[in-house]
Amino acid sequence: MTSHSLFPPQPQPRLAGVPFLLLPLLLAACGGGSDDTSTTTSNAEKVACESLAGTTLAGGKVLTAAAIPAGDYTPPGQPGPVTGLPAFCRVTALMQPSTDSSVNVEVWMPRQNWNGRFLGTGNGGGGGSIAYITGMAEGLKRGFASANTDLGTAPDPNLAIDHPERWRDFGYRANHEMTVTGKALATAYYKAAPRTSYFQGCSTGGQQALSIAQRYPDDYHGIVAGAPANNRTHLHTMFIHNLKALTAPGAALSQAKLNMVTAKVLAACVGKDGGAPTDTFLTDPRRCSFDPETLPKCAGTDSDTCLTVPQLTALKATWNGPVNPRTGERIFSGLPVGSESAVLGLGFQGDTTSWPAQQFYMFKWALGSAWNYATFDMDRDMDTADARLASIMNANDTDLSRFKANGGKLAMFTGTADPGVPYASAIDYYERTVQAQGGDLAATQNFFRYFLVPGMGHCSSITGGPGVGDFGQSYSQYVPKDADHDILLKMVDWVENKTAPDSVIATRYADATGTTVAMERPICAYPKVPTYQSGDATKASSFKCVDAPRNGVQAPAARYLN
Repeated sequence: MTSHSLFPPQPQPRLAGVPFLLLPLLLAACGGGSDDTSTTTSNAEKVACESLAGTTLAGGKVLTAAAIPAGDYTPPGQPGPVTGLPAFCRVTALMQPSTDSSVNVEVWMPRQNWNGRFLGTGNGGGGGSIAYITGMAEGLKRGFASANTDLGTAPDPNLAIDHPERWRDFGYRANHEMTVTGKALATAYYKAAPRTSYFQGCSTGGQQALSIAQRYPDDYHGIVAGAPANNRTHLHTMFIHNLKALTAPGAALSQAKLNMVTAKVLAACVGKDGGAPTDTFLTDPRRCSFDPETLPKCAGTDSDTCLTVPQLTALKATWNGPVNPRTGERIFSGLPVGSESAVLGLGFQGDTTSWPAQQFYMFKWALGSAWNYATFDMDRDMDTADARLASIMNANDTDLSRFKANGGKLAMFTGTADPGVPYASAIDYYERTVQAQGGDLAATQNFFRYFLVPGMGHCSSITGGPGVGDFGQSYSQYVPKDADHDILLKMVDWVENKTAPDSVIATRYADATGTTVAMERPICAYPKVPTYQSGDATKASSFKCVDAPRNGVQAPAARYLN
Protein backbone atom coordinates (compact mmCIF):
# COMPACT_ATOMS: atom_id res chain seq x y z
CA MET A 1 0.00 0.00 0.00
CA THR A 2 1.35 3.42 -0.92
CA SER A 3 2.02 5.58 2.09
CA HIS A 4 -0.30 8.54 2.58
CA SER A 5 -1.21 10.67 5.54
CA LEU A 6 -3.68 13.47 5.93
CA PHE A 7 -1.63 15.15 3.95
CA PRO A 8 1.96 14.02 4.31
CA PRO A 9 4.17 17.11 4.19
CA GLN A 10 7.34 16.82 2.16
CA PRO A 11 10.59 16.04 4.01
CA GLN A 12 12.51 19.05 5.20
CA PRO A 13 15.61 19.18 7.41
CA ARG A 14 14.96 20.65 10.80
CA LEU A 15 16.46 24.11 11.11
CA ALA A 16 19.08 24.79 13.74
CA GLY A 17 17.94 26.18 17.07
CA VAL A 18 18.73 29.65 18.38
CA PRO A 19 18.39 31.10 21.89
CA PHE A 20 14.92 32.10 23.01
CA LEU A 21 14.67 35.87 22.69
CA LEU A 22 11.85 38.19 23.73
CA LEU A 23 13.04 41.33 22.01
CA PRO A 24 11.24 43.86 19.85
CA LEU A 25 11.19 43.37 16.09
CA LEU A 26 14.32 44.94 14.65
CA LEU A 27 13.95 44.23 10.96
CA ALA A 28 16.12 45.61 8.21
CA ALA A 29 13.98 47.27 5.56
CA CYS A 30 14.26 46.59 1.88
CA GLY A 31 12.32 47.41 -1.27
CA GLY A 32 10.34 44.86 -3.24
CA GLY A 33 9.44 46.93 -6.26
CA SER A 34 12.45 46.59 -8.58
CA ASP A 35 11.96 46.99 -12.33
CA ASP A 36 14.44 44.19 -13.01
CA THR A 37 12.60 41.52 -15.05
CA SER A 38 15.53 39.19 -15.68
CA THR A 39 15.81 35.79 -14.03
CA THR A 40 19.00 36.83 -12.23
CA THR A 41 19.03 38.66 -8.96
CA SER A 42 20.60 42.12 -9.04
CA ASN A 43 23.21 42.87 -6.43
CA ALA A 44 20.98 45.53 -4.83
CA GLU A 45 18.10 43.09 -4.48
CA LYS A 46 20.36 40.39 -3.06
CA VAL A 47 21.66 42.79 -0.44
CA ALA A 48 18.15 44.01 0.42
CA CYS A 49 16.76 40.50 0.87
CA GLU A 50 19.78 38.87 2.46
CA SER A 51 20.17 41.70 4.97
CA LEU A 52 17.19 40.16 6.79
CA ALA A 53 19.33 37.18 7.86
CA GLY A 54 20.08 37.10 11.56
CA THR A 55 17.41 39.65 12.42
CA THR A 56 16.04 39.28 15.93
CA LEU A 57 12.30 38.73 16.27
CA ALA A 58 10.02 38.81 19.29
CA GLY A 59 10.40 35.22 20.42
CA GLY A 60 12.72 34.09 17.66
CA LYS A 61 15.20 34.91 14.95
CA VAL A 62 15.56 34.98 11.18
CA LEU A 63 17.95 32.19 10.25
CA THR A 64 18.43 32.65 6.52
CA ALA A 65 17.39 35.06 3.79
CA ALA A 66 18.13 34.46 0.13
CA ALA A 67 17.12 36.14 -3.12
CA ILE A 68 15.86 33.37 -5.41
CA PRO A 69 15.73 33.96 -9.19
CA ALA A 70 12.60 33.24 -11.23
CA GLY A 71 12.12 29.72 -12.56
CA ASP A 72 12.24 26.33 -10.88
CA TYR A 73 13.48 26.09 -7.31
CA THR A 74 14.28 23.06 -5.16
CA PRO A 75 14.08 23.88 -1.46
CA PRO A 76 16.61 22.14 0.80
CA GLY A 77 15.77 18.50 1.40
CA GLN A 78 13.13 18.32 -1.32
CA PRO A 79 13.11 15.49 -3.90
CA GLY A 80 12.40 17.82 -6.81
CA PRO A 81 11.78 21.43 -7.80
CA VAL A 82 8.81 23.66 -7.29
CA THR A 83 8.27 24.87 -10.83
CA GLY A 84 7.39 28.16 -12.50
CA LEU A 85 8.07 30.49 -9.59
CA PRO A 86 8.57 34.24 -9.89
CA ALA A 87 11.71 35.76 -8.39
CA PHE A 88 11.29 35.91 -4.63
CA CYS A 89 12.96 36.55 -1.30
CA ARG A 90 13.02 33.34 0.77
CA VAL A 91 13.29 33.83 4.52
CA THR A 92 13.48 31.12 7.19
CA ALA A 93 12.92 31.76 10.88
CA LEU A 94 12.82 29.81 14.11
CA MET A 95 10.22 30.86 16.67
CA GLN A 96 10.23 29.73 20.31
CA PRO A 97 7.01 30.78 22.06
CA SER A 98 7.95 28.47 24.94
CA THR A 99 11.22 27.05 26.21
CA ASP A 100 10.26 23.69 24.66
CA SER A 101 9.15 25.10 21.29
CA SER A 102 10.93 24.94 17.95
CA VAL A 103 8.54 26.36 15.34
CA ASN A 104 10.12 26.67 11.91
CA VAL A 105 8.62 29.27 9.58
CA GLU A 106 9.26 30.16 5.95
CA VAL A 107 8.13 33.30 4.16
CA TRP A 108 8.31 33.68 0.37
CA MET A 109 7.94 37.26 -0.88
CA PRO A 110 7.72 38.18 -4.57
CA ARG A 111 10.47 40.56 -5.65
CA GLN A 112 8.22 42.19 -8.21
CA ASN A 113 4.47 42.64 -8.57
CA TRP A 114 3.55 42.10 -4.92
CA ASN A 115 -0.22 42.39 -4.70
CA GLY A 116 -0.07 44.04 -1.28
CA ARG A 117 -1.49 41.00 0.53
CA PHE A 118 -0.22 38.40 3.00
CA LEU A 119 -1.18 34.72 2.74
CA GLY A 120 -0.72 32.25 5.56
CA THR A 121 -0.95 28.61 4.47
CA GLY A 122 -1.74 25.38 6.25
CA ASN A 123 0.26 22.23 6.70
CA GLY A 124 -0.84 18.58 6.57
CA GLY A 125 -0.81 15.43 8.67
CA GLY A 126 1.20 15.92 11.85
CA GLY A 127 3.31 18.66 10.28
CA GLY A 128 7.00 18.21 10.97
CA SER A 129 8.30 20.06 7.90
CA ILE A 130 7.52 23.10 5.81
CA ALA A 131 4.78 22.33 3.27
CA TYR A 132 5.66 24.11 0.05
CA ILE A 133 2.79 22.99 -2.18
CA THR A 134 -0.15 23.42 0.17
CA GLY A 135 -0.72 26.97 -0.99
CA MET A 136 2.57 28.76 -0.35
CA ALA A 137 4.10 28.36 -3.82
CA GLU A 138 0.71 28.86 -5.46
CA GLY A 139 0.11 32.00 -3.43
CA LEU A 140 3.50 33.35 -4.46
CA LYS A 141 2.56 32.85 -8.11
CA ARG A 142 -0.58 34.94 -7.55
CA GLY A 143 1.51 37.76 -6.05
CA PHE A 144 0.97 37.13 -2.31
CA ALA A 145 3.72 37.25 0.29
CA SER A 146 3.19 33.67 1.51
CA ALA A 147 4.16 31.78 4.67
CA ASN A 148 4.09 28.27 6.11
CA THR A 149 5.16 26.56 9.33
CA ASP A 150 6.17 23.03 10.30
CA LEU A 151 3.81 23.37 13.32
CA GLY A 152 6.67 22.75 15.71
CA THR A 153 6.64 18.96 15.37
CA ALA A 154 9.87 18.41 13.41
CA PRO A 155 11.33 15.96 12.74
CA ASP A 156 8.48 13.55 13.57
CA PRO A 157 5.22 14.22 15.45
CA ASN A 158 5.41 10.72 16.96
CA LEU A 159 8.39 11.95 19.03
CA ALA A 160 6.46 14.70 20.84
CA ILE A 161 5.43 12.43 23.72
CA ASP A 162 5.64 14.31 27.05
CA HIS A 163 6.05 17.66 25.28
CA PRO A 164 2.76 19.49 25.94
CA GLU A 165 4.15 22.82 24.74
CA ARG A 166 4.73 21.27 21.32
CA TRP A 167 1.16 19.97 21.37
CA ARG A 168 0.02 23.57 21.85
CA ASP A 169 2.24 24.70 18.99
CA PHE A 170 0.71 22.05 16.74
CA GLY A 171 -2.85 22.71 17.89
CA TYR A 172 -2.89 26.47 17.43
CA ARG A 173 0.15 28.48 18.48
CA ALA A 174 2.54 27.82 15.58
CA ASN A 175 0.18 29.42 13.08
CA HIS A 176 -0.11 32.59 15.13
CA GLU A 177 3.68 32.74 15.38
CA MET A 178 3.91 32.28 11.61
CA THR A 179 1.35 35.01 11.04
CA VAL A 180 3.01 37.61 13.24
CA THR A 181 6.43 36.79 11.82
CA GLY A 182 5.26 36.73 8.21
CA LYS A 183 3.50 40.07 8.41
CA ALA A 184 6.48 41.69 10.12
CA LEU A 185 8.88 40.42 7.46
CA ALA A 186 6.60 41.56 4.65
CA THR A 187 6.32 44.99 6.26
CA ALA A 188 10.07 45.26 6.54
CA TYR A 189 10.78 44.00 3.04
CA TYR A 190 8.22 46.15 1.23
CA LYS A 191 8.38 49.12 3.62
CA ALA A 192 4.60 48.86 3.84
CA ALA A 193 2.31 46.59 5.83
CA PRO A 194 0.08 44.15 3.94
CA ARG A 195 -3.25 45.89 3.34
CA THR A 196 -5.17 42.63 3.80
CA SER A 197 -4.29 39.16 5.08
CA TYR A 198 -5.65 35.73 4.16
CA PHE A 199 -5.23 32.16 5.35
CA GLN A 200 -5.83 29.03 3.31
CA GLY A 201 -5.43 25.42 4.44
CA CYS A 202 -6.92 21.96 4.06
CA SER A 203 -7.12 18.90 6.33
CA THR A 204 -4.74 19.76 9.18
CA GLY A 205 -4.63 23.15 7.46
CA GLY A 206 -8.43 23.28 7.69
CA GLN A 207 -8.21 22.65 11.43
CA GLN A 208 -5.64 25.45 11.61
CA ALA A 209 -8.00 27.72 9.67
CA LEU A 210 -10.92 27.24 12.06
CA SER A 211 -8.64 27.43 15.09
CA ILE A 212 -7.39 30.82 13.88
CA ALA A 213 -10.93 32.13 13.41
CA GLN A 214 -11.83 30.97 16.93
CA ARG A 215 -8.63 31.85 18.83
CA TYR A 216 -7.00 34.67 16.86
CA PRO A 217 -9.88 36.53 15.17
CA ASP A 218 -7.68 39.56 14.43
CA ASP A 219 -5.03 37.66 12.47
CA TYR A 220 -6.78 37.43 9.09
CA HIS A 221 -9.43 39.24 7.09
CA GLY A 222 -10.36 36.16 5.07
CA ILE A 223 -9.95 32.43 5.78
CA VAL A 224 -10.48 29.42 3.50
CA ALA A 225 -10.87 26.18 5.49
CA GLY A 226 -10.78 22.96 3.48
CA ALA A 227 -11.80 19.53 4.83
CA PRO A 228 -11.17 20.78 8.37
CA ALA A 229 -9.92 18.15 10.80
CA ASN A 230 -11.19 20.42 13.56
CA ASN A 231 -12.80 17.66 15.66
CA ARG A 232 -9.43 15.99 15.53
CA THR A 233 -9.34 13.70 18.53
CA HIS A 234 -12.63 12.15 17.45
CA LEU A 235 -11.83 12.05 13.72
CA HIS A 236 -8.75 9.99 14.53
CA THR A 237 -10.83 7.81 16.82
CA MET A 238 -12.86 7.02 13.70
CA PHE A 239 -9.59 5.81 12.16
CA ILE A 240 -9.03 3.51 15.14
CA HIS A 241 -12.61 2.25 14.89
CA ASN A 242 -12.21 1.51 11.17
CA LEU A 243 -8.81 -0.17 11.54
CA LYS A 244 -10.12 -2.45 14.27
CA ALA A 245 -13.20 -3.33 12.18
CA LEU A 246 -11.16 -4.03 9.05
CA THR A 247 -8.62 -6.22 10.87
CA ALA A 248 -11.17 -8.42 12.62
CA PRO A 249 -10.88 -12.11 11.65
CA GLY A 250 -11.85 -12.56 8.01
CA ALA A 251 -12.78 -8.88 7.56
CA ALA A 252 -9.97 -7.71 5.26
CA LEU A 253 -11.27 -6.02 2.11
CA SER A 254 -9.16 -6.08 -1.05
CA GLN A 255 -9.04 -3.03 -3.29
CA ALA A 256 -11.00 -4.98 -5.89
CA LYS A 257 -13.78 -5.63 -3.36
CA LEU A 258 -13.80 -1.96 -2.39
CA ASN A 259 -14.04 -1.00 -6.05
CA MET A 260 -17.01 -3.33 -6.37
CA VAL A 261 -18.74 -1.79 -3.34
CA THR A 262 -18.29 1.75 -4.62
CA ALA A 263 -19.56 0.73 -8.06
CA LYS A 264 -22.71 -0.75 -6.50
CA VAL A 265 -23.32 2.40 -4.47
CA LEU A 266 -22.96 4.59 -7.54
CA ALA A 267 -25.18 2.37 -9.65
CA ALA A 268 -27.92 2.72 -7.06
CA CYS A 269 -27.69 6.47 -6.49
CA VAL A 270 -26.04 8.40 -9.34
CA GLY A 271 -28.41 10.89 -10.92
CA LYS A 272 -30.80 10.76 -7.97
CA ASP A 273 -28.95 13.25 -5.78
CA GLY A 274 -28.78 16.32 -7.97
CA GLY A 275 -25.97 15.12 -10.21
CA ALA A 276 -26.10 14.07 -13.84
CA PRO A 277 -27.10 10.50 -14.72
CA THR A 278 -23.73 10.01 -16.43
CA ASP A 279 -21.69 10.94 -13.34
CA THR A 280 -19.19 8.52 -11.84
CA PHE A 281 -19.53 10.05 -8.36
CA LEU A 282 -22.16 11.32 -5.96
CA THR A 283 -23.13 14.98 -5.76
CA ASP A 284 -24.96 14.68 -2.44
CA PRO A 285 -24.47 11.34 -0.64
CA ARG A 286 -27.01 12.41 1.99
CA ARG A 287 -29.69 11.57 -0.58
CA CYS A 288 -28.27 8.12 -1.30
CA SER A 289 -30.23 5.60 0.77
CA PHE A 290 -28.10 2.60 -0.04
CA ASP A 291 -28.96 -0.74 1.56
CA PRO A 292 -25.78 -2.73 2.31
CA GLU A 293 -27.80 -5.93 2.28
CA THR A 294 -28.13 -5.56 -1.50
CA LEU A 295 -24.40 -6.12 -1.93
CA PRO A 296 -23.55 -9.55 -3.39
CA LYS A 297 -22.71 -12.08 -0.71
CA CYS A 298 -20.19 -14.85 -1.16
CA ALA A 299 -21.76 -18.30 -1.22
CA GLY A 300 -19.05 -20.80 -0.42
CA THR A 301 -16.26 -19.33 -2.57
CA ASP A 302 -14.72 -15.97 -1.73
CA SER A 303 -14.00 -13.70 -4.70
CA ASP A 304 -13.61 -10.03 -5.55
CA THR A 305 -17.21 -9.89 -6.76
CA CYS A 306 -18.80 -10.59 -3.36
CA LEU A 307 -18.49 -10.02 0.38
CA THR A 308 -18.23 -12.58 3.15
CA VAL A 309 -20.21 -12.10 6.35
CA PRO A 310 -17.19 -10.68 8.27
CA GLN A 311 -16.40 -8.32 5.38
CA LEU A 312 -19.96 -7.01 5.21
CA THR A 313 -19.95 -6.53 8.98
CA ALA A 314 -16.74 -4.50 8.77
CA LEU A 315 -18.08 -2.39 5.91
CA LYS A 316 -21.24 -1.57 7.84
CA ALA A 317 -19.13 -0.59 10.84
CA THR A 318 -17.16 1.95 8.78
CA TRP A 319 -20.38 3.46 7.46
CA ASN A 320 -21.90 3.57 10.94
CA GLY A 321 -18.93 5.25 12.61
CA PRO A 322 -17.64 5.01 16.19
CA VAL A 323 -19.91 5.17 19.23
CA ASN A 324 -19.29 4.87 22.94
CA PRO A 325 -20.00 1.17 23.66
CA ARG A 326 -21.23 1.93 27.17
CA THR A 327 -23.51 4.91 26.55
CA GLY A 328 -24.29 4.60 22.84
CA GLU A 329 -23.24 8.22 22.27
CA ARG A 330 -21.87 8.97 18.81
CA ILE A 331 -18.18 9.92 18.80
CA PHE A 332 -17.83 10.77 15.10
CA SER A 333 -19.56 10.12 11.80
CA GLY A 334 -18.93 7.16 9.54
CA LEU A 335 -17.40 7.29 6.07
CA PRO A 336 -19.50 8.73 3.23
CA VAL A 337 -21.01 6.13 0.94
CA GLY A 338 -19.20 6.21 -2.38
CA SER A 339 -15.76 6.87 -0.83
CA GLU A 340 -14.84 3.29 0.10
CA SER A 341 -12.31 2.74 -2.70
CA ALA A 342 -10.79 6.23 -2.70
CA VAL A 343 -7.26 7.23 -1.81
CA LEU A 344 -7.17 7.40 2.02
CA GLY A 345 -10.23 5.15 1.96
CA LEU A 346 -10.66 1.72 3.51
CA GLY A 347 -7.67 0.23 1.70
CA PHE A 348 -5.50 2.72 3.58
CA GLN A 349 -7.45 2.75 6.82
CA GLY A 350 -7.08 -1.02 7.10
CA ASP A 351 -3.28 -0.91 6.77
CA THR A 352 -1.77 -1.93 10.12
CA THR A 353 1.69 -0.59 9.34
CA SER A 354 1.58 2.82 7.69
CA TRP A 355 -1.78 4.04 8.97
CA PRO A 356 -0.96 3.90 12.71
CA ALA A 357 2.44 5.49 12.12
CA GLN A 358 0.86 8.38 10.24
CA GLN A 359 -2.39 8.95 12.08
CA PHE A 360 -2.08 7.89 15.72
CA TYR A 361 0.66 10.22 17.01
CA MET A 362 -1.79 12.14 19.20
CA PHE A 363 -2.83 9.00 21.07
CA LYS A 364 0.82 8.37 21.87
CA TRP A 365 0.97 11.92 23.23
CA ALA A 366 -2.07 11.33 25.43
CA LEU A 367 -1.63 7.67 26.40
CA GLY A 368 2.12 7.02 26.12
CA SER A 369 4.46 5.29 23.72
CA ALA A 370 3.28 1.83 24.77
CA TRP A 371 -0.27 2.59 23.68
CA ASN A 372 -1.79 0.01 21.30
CA TYR A 373 -4.71 0.85 19.03
CA ALA A 374 -6.02 -2.73 19.27
CA THR A 375 -6.83 -2.26 22.97
CA PHE A 376 -8.18 1.30 22.74
CA ASP A 377 -11.33 1.65 24.83
CA MET A 378 -13.84 3.98 23.16
CA ASP A 379 -15.17 5.01 26.55
CA ARG A 380 -12.36 5.19 29.11
CA ASP A 381 -9.40 5.85 26.79
CA MET A 382 -11.40 8.34 24.76
CA ASP A 383 -12.05 10.36 27.90
CA THR A 384 -8.37 10.25 28.84
CA ALA A 385 -7.26 11.41 25.40
CA ASP A 386 -9.82 14.21 25.39
CA ALA A 387 -8.85 15.36 28.88
CA ARG A 388 -5.27 15.85 27.75
CA LEU A 389 -5.73 17.01 24.15
CA ALA A 390 -9.23 18.17 23.21
CA SER A 391 -8.82 21.74 24.45
CA ILE A 392 -5.53 22.00 22.54
CA MET A 393 -6.19 20.04 19.36
CA ASN A 394 -9.88 20.53 18.60
CA ALA A 395 -11.45 23.61 17.06
CA ASN A 396 -15.13 22.96 17.68
CA ASP A 397 -16.12 26.33 19.13
CA THR A 398 -18.99 27.89 17.14
CA ASP A 399 -18.67 31.29 18.81
CA LEU A 400 -17.19 33.27 15.93
CA SER A 401 -18.59 36.57 17.18
CA ARG A 402 -15.21 38.31 17.47
CA PHE A 403 -14.18 37.17 13.99
CA LYS A 404 -17.50 38.37 12.59
CA ALA A 405 -17.34 41.68 14.47
CA ASN A 406 -13.91 42.34 12.97
CA GLY A 407 -15.37 41.94 9.48
CA GLY A 408 -13.75 38.54 8.94
CA LYS A 409 -14.98 36.24 6.18
CA LEU A 410 -14.78 32.45 6.27
CA ALA A 411 -15.29 29.92 3.47
CA MET A 412 -15.24 26.18 4.18
CA PHE A 413 -15.37 23.22 1.78
CA THR A 414 -15.24 19.42 1.74
CA GLY A 415 -15.48 16.78 -0.98
CA THR A 416 -18.35 14.33 -1.09
CA ALA A 417 -15.92 11.45 -1.77
CA ASP A 418 -13.48 12.31 1.00
CA PRO A 419 -12.79 9.41 3.40
CA GLY A 420 -10.03 11.34 5.17
CA VAL A 421 -12.27 14.03 6.70
CA PRO A 422 -15.89 13.08 6.00
CA TYR A 423 -18.09 15.97 4.94
CA ALA A 424 -20.58 15.18 7.74
CA SER A 425 -18.24 16.81 10.25
CA ALA A 426 -18.13 20.09 8.30
CA ILE A 427 -21.89 20.19 7.77
CA ASP A 428 -22.45 19.57 11.48
CA TYR A 429 -20.03 22.36 12.40
CA TYR A 430 -21.70 24.73 9.96
CA GLU A 431 -25.20 23.95 11.22
CA ARG A 432 -24.06 24.38 14.83
CA THR A 433 -22.63 27.77 13.86
CA VAL A 434 -25.98 28.71 12.35
CA GLN A 435 -27.61 27.84 15.66
CA ALA A 436 -25.04 30.00 17.45
CA GLN A 437 -26.23 32.82 15.19
CA GLY A 438 -29.73 32.38 16.53
CA GLY A 439 -30.68 29.88 13.84
CA ASP A 440 -30.38 32.60 11.19
CA LEU A 441 -28.84 31.09 8.04
CA ALA A 442 -28.74 34.42 6.22
CA ALA A 443 -26.89 36.08 9.10
CA THR A 444 -24.37 33.25 9.07
CA GLN A 445 -23.89 33.46 5.31
CA ASN A 446 -23.02 37.13 5.68
CA PHE A 447 -19.63 36.08 7.04
CA PHE A 448 -19.37 32.26 6.74
CA ARG A 449 -20.18 30.08 3.72
CA TYR A 450 -19.76 26.36 3.12
CA PHE A 451 -19.28 24.51 -0.17
CA LEU A 452 -19.85 20.80 -0.79
CA VAL A 453 -17.65 19.64 -3.70
CA PRO A 454 -19.15 16.81 -5.83
CA GLY A 455 -16.93 13.76 -6.15
CA MET A 456 -13.79 15.35 -4.72
CA GLY A 457 -11.56 13.19 -2.54
CA HIS A 458 -9.37 14.57 0.22
CA CYS A 459 -8.70 18.27 -0.40
CA SER A 460 -8.12 18.12 -4.17
CA SER A 461 -7.74 15.92 -7.22
CA ILE A 462 -4.21 14.99 -6.09
CA THR A 463 -5.66 12.34 -3.79
CA GLY A 464 -8.23 10.99 -6.14
CA GLY A 465 -11.95 11.30 -6.24
CA PRO A 466 -13.60 11.03 -9.65
CA GLY A 467 -15.32 14.43 -9.53
CA VAL A 468 -14.12 18.01 -9.82
CA GLY A 469 -11.16 18.82 -7.61
CA ASP A 470 -9.38 22.03 -8.62
CA PHE A 471 -10.66 25.51 -7.77
CA GLY A 472 -7.66 27.37 -6.41
CA GLN A 473 -7.73 25.71 -2.99
CA SER A 474 -4.85 24.27 -0.99
CA TYR A 475 -3.32 21.20 -2.65
CA SER A 476 -4.74 22.20 -6.02
CA GLN A 477 -2.02 21.58 -8.56
CA TYR A 478 -2.90 24.56 -10.72
CA VAL A 479 -3.29 28.31 -10.39
CA PRO A 480 -6.76 28.95 -11.86
CA LYS A 481 -7.19 30.95 -15.04
CA ASP A 482 -9.52 33.55 -13.49
CA ALA A 483 -11.35 34.54 -10.33
CA ASP A 484 -14.49 32.59 -11.25
CA HIS A 485 -12.42 29.40 -10.89
CA ASP A 486 -10.43 30.51 -7.82
CA ILE A 487 -11.85 30.30 -4.29
CA LEU A 488 -8.90 32.28 -2.91
CA LEU A 489 -9.57 35.21 -5.26
CA LYS A 490 -13.29 34.86 -4.51
CA MET A 491 -12.35 35.35 -0.87
CA VAL A 492 -10.30 38.44 -1.76
CA ASP A 493 -13.31 39.85 -3.61
CA TRP A 494 -15.57 39.11 -0.62
CA VAL A 495 -13.24 40.83 1.84
CA GLU A 496 -12.24 43.80 -0.28
CA ASN A 497 -15.35 44.39 -2.41
CA LYS A 498 -18.07 42.88 -0.20
CA THR A 499 -19.08 40.44 -2.96
CA ALA A 500 -20.07 37.19 -1.23
CA PRO A 501 -19.39 34.04 -3.31
CA ASP A 502 -22.53 32.15 -4.28
CA SER A 503 -20.52 29.63 -6.30
CA VAL A 504 -17.08 28.79 -7.64
CA ILE A 505 -16.39 26.84 -10.83
CA ALA A 506 -14.42 23.69 -10.04
CA THR A 507 -12.48 21.78 -12.69
CA ARG A 508 -11.30 18.27 -13.36
CA TYR A 509 -8.38 18.06 -15.79
CA ALA A 510 -7.86 15.27 -18.28
CA ASP A 511 -4.08 15.43 -18.13
CA ALA A 512 -1.31 16.09 -15.66
CA THR A 513 -0.37 19.42 -17.22
CA GLY A 514 -3.68 21.10 -16.52
CA THR A 515 -4.20 22.09 -20.15
CA THR A 516 -7.14 19.84 -21.07
CA VAL A 517 -10.39 20.20 -19.16
CA ALA A 518 -12.36 17.01 -18.64
CA MET A 519 -15.19 18.56 -16.64
CA GLU A 520 -16.28 21.77 -14.96
CA ARG A 521 -19.03 22.18 -12.40
CA PRO A 522 -20.13 24.91 -10.03
CA ILE A 523 -19.76 24.32 -6.33
CA CYS A 524 -22.49 26.12 -4.46
CA ALA A 525 -22.91 27.89 -1.15
CA TYR A 526 -24.71 25.52 1.24
CA PRO A 527 -27.49 24.52 1.41
CA LYS A 528 -27.49 24.72 -2.38
CA VAL A 529 -25.87 21.98 -4.44
CA PRO A 530 -25.13 21.90 -8.20
CA THR A 531 -28.18 20.33 -9.80
CA TYR A 532 -28.21 18.99 -13.35
CA GLN A 533 -30.57 20.77 -15.72
CA SER A 534 -29.83 19.49 -19.22
CA GLY A 535 -27.11 19.31 -21.84
CA ASP A 536 -23.44 18.34 -21.65
CA ALA A 537 -22.71 17.18 -18.09
CA THR A 538 -19.05 18.20 -18.45
CA LYS A 539 -20.07 21.87 -18.73
CA ALA A 540 -20.72 24.05 -15.71
CA SER A 541 -23.54 25.76 -17.62
CA SER A 542 -25.55 22.51 -17.49
CA PHE A 543 -25.99 22.90 -13.73
CA LYS A 544 -27.81 25.30 -11.45
CA CYS A 545 -27.33 25.88 -7.73
CA VAL A 546 -30.50 24.59 -6.09
CA ASP A 547 -31.47 24.27 -2.43
CA ALA A 548 -31.06 20.76 -1.02
CA PRO A 549 -32.23 19.42 2.35
CA ARG A 550 -30.19 20.77 5.23
CA ASN A 551 -28.19 18.81 7.75
CA GLY A 552 -29.04 15.09 7.36
CA VAL A 553 -25.69 13.85 8.70
CA GLN A 554 -24.48 11.77 11.63
CA ALA A 555 -23.64 14.24 14.39
CA PRO A 556 -21.40 13.59 17.40
CA ALA A 557 -22.90 13.77 20.86
CA ALA A 558 -22.28 17.02 22.70
CA ARG A 559 -19.78 15.16 24.88
CA TYR A 560 -17.56 14.70 21.80
CA LEU A 561 -17.65 18.29 20.62
CA ASN A 562 -15.21 19.39 23.31
